[in-house]
Amino acid sequence: MKKNLTYDYIVVGTGPAGSVIAKTLTDDKQTSVLVLESGGNHDKDIPIKDSTFASELEESYSPDYFWQGEGVPQEGLDGRSFEWTTGRLSGGGSSINGEQYVRPTAAVLSKWERLLGPIWSPDKAIRRFKQLEKFDGSTTNMDAHGYKGRISIRQAPEEPTSMAQKLATAIERASGYPIILDYNDPDTPLGSFTRWQLYQKPDGLRESSSTAFLSSDIMTPSGRGVNNRKLTVLFRTTALRILFSGKRAIGVEFLKDGKCTRAYSRKKVIISAGNNSPQILMLSGIGSASMLKKAGIPVIFNNPNVGQRLKNHTLNFAVFATNPNDRPLPSQDPDALYTGGAFLPDPSGNNPEERAVQLLGIGADEQLTIAILYLRPKSKGNIRIQSKDPLNIVLADEGFLSDPDDMEAVKRIYRTYIKNIALELSRIDPSYQLLSPTFDIIDDDDRLEEFIKENFDHNHHQQGFLRMAPLSKGGVVDRRGNVHGVKDLIVADASIVPFTVDGNTSSAAYLIGYTIAKQLCIKTNPQKKQRTRTEFAQE
Repeated sequence: MKKNLTYDYIVVGTGPAGSVIAKTLTDDKQTSVLVLESGGNHDKDIPIKDSTFASELEESYSPDYFWQGEGVPQEGLDGRSFEWTTGRLSGGGSSINGEQYVRPTAAVLSKWERLLGPIWSPDKAIRRFKQLEKFDGSTTNMDAHGYKGRISIRQAPEEPTSMAQKLATAIERASGYPIILDYNDPDTPLGSFTRWQLYQKPDGLRESSSTAFLSSDIMTPSGRGVNNRKLTVLFRTTALRILFSGKRAIGVEFLKDGKCTRAYSRKKVIISAGNNSPQILMLSGIGSASMLKKAGIPVIFNNPNVGQRLKNHTLNFAVFATNPNDRPLPSQDPDALYTGGAFLPDPSGNNPEERAVQLLGIGADEQLTIAILYLRPKSKGNIRIQSKDPLNIVLADEGFLSDPDDMEAVKRIYRTYIKNIALELSRIDPSYQLLSPTFDIIDDDDRLEEFIKENFDHNHHQQGFLRMAPLSKGGVVDRRGNVHGVKDLIVADASIVPFTVDGNTSSAAYLIGYTIAKQLCIKTNPQKKQRTRTEFAQE
C-alpha cells in the first residue's frame, strides 16, 4: 500500500449518509478518513444556498450540479422516459432536493426491526433523529424532536396563508383526519397541516449534509480537516471501482484531473454514492455473475440481488383555480416553499393508521397544484450495467406502474381524496375549482387512467436496490451495511432501505449513515471498546 494514500476508511460520496459517516468517524481526531466526491463544493452558490430556488433547481437538472442521464422507457407509461440523476456536488441529493424533512414512521421502521433486529427499531430511530436534528418550530410533543444536533430543521411558515388554511381544512373534511401541527411527531403521523418541516437554517437558507457535517468547523474549503481532524475530502473525484485482495476490500480506484489513481484503506471502504452505488459494486465484481461475465468483469461475489428491487414513489398532480386575493406563501417568508399538505392512509380503508399518500400544496399564478405521491408502490425496477466502462451510464428501469395495483391505488386517490377535497374547497371558497383533472375525467375509468399516465412525473425517491436484508431475502448488505460475500466493504445510503419509506428519503439516508457510523465508532475507538451491545442499544 502507498503510505501517502492510505487511510483508515475511504468513503465514496458526501450525501446525507457519507457526510455523517465522515464527520462521526473523525470526531476522535485519531481515525483518518478519505472522502471522494465527484462534484465540487457549491455551498456558496446562490441556486444551492437560496431555498427559493429549490423547486426550480429540481426541475433544471443543470450539469453544474446534477449527474446527466436518462432511464429506460417505461412500459407502464406508454414508453415515456425520465431523467436518471441525483446531485453531483458536495451534499449530494441533499443539496438539490425540495428540502422536505419527513421521517419514516413507526409502521415502516417496525418492519425494518422485524427483518433486521432491534438496532433499527422505531424507538432507537427516534433517538438518533433527535441526536441529529436542531428543530426550530412548534410541536405538541417536545420529546419528539432534538434541539442540539447539527441538522437545522425549520418549520415554515410561522404564520400560514389563508390558501394553506383553506387547503388543510378541505383535506380534513374530505378525509376525516384532523389537522395536525407536527407530522414528525410519532403520535400524529396522519392528517393535514399548514406547516412543512424543511432542511433550512433559521434564516431560511438550505441546510444540506455538506453545510451540516462538512462545514468550516469540520474542514477547510479545500477539503482538509481542521483542529487536528484527520479528514481529507477530494472534490471532482469520481470513484471507478473498489480494489480487492481476494475477497477483502482494500481501496478504491478513482479518476481525478484526468488521471486514474488509487487510495487504500486499513479498515473499511464505505460506499455512499446513492444511485451510483450499484454501478460501483457491479464494476468491482459484485453482482449477477452472468451479467458480469458478459461485461468482461471478474466475479468477486455472485449476488443477483444487486440492482434489483428498485422502488420509487409515484408522482401525479391536481390543479385548482384559487381566489386571486389568497397568497400561496407569506410575503415575509418566501423560503416557506409550500402551501400546506397532508399524509393520509390508502383510501381503500386498508391499514387506516398507516401512511400511504403524501399531498403537497404548491401555489403560484392564482393556481394551487397538489402534488400526489403514492408511498406504498408494489412496482419494482432494476439497475444494470451496459459494459465494464465506468463512464457508461447504467440501464435504470424504474418499472413505474408495472404492478397494476399501483394504477388502481392512484385512481383511488383521485376518486376519493382529490374529488372530495375539490368539493370541500369549493364549499369553503367558490373561487377554488378543480381544473385538472376535471370531474368527468375522474368519473371515467379509462380517461382517468390515461390522464394518470400522461401526467405522471418523476420523483427522486429511488431506494432499496441494494437491500439491507439476509441474502436469502433479496439482500445485498446485512443489518450493519456489510456487503454479503466480501469483507471490509459497507454500503450506507438510501439504496439499502429494506422496506419503502413512507415519505421523502433523505431522512432515512441520514439515519442509515449515523447508525452505521456509531457502530463503527464503538468497534474502532479504544475508549469505547468496552461498551456492550446493550449500551449501544440504549443510546
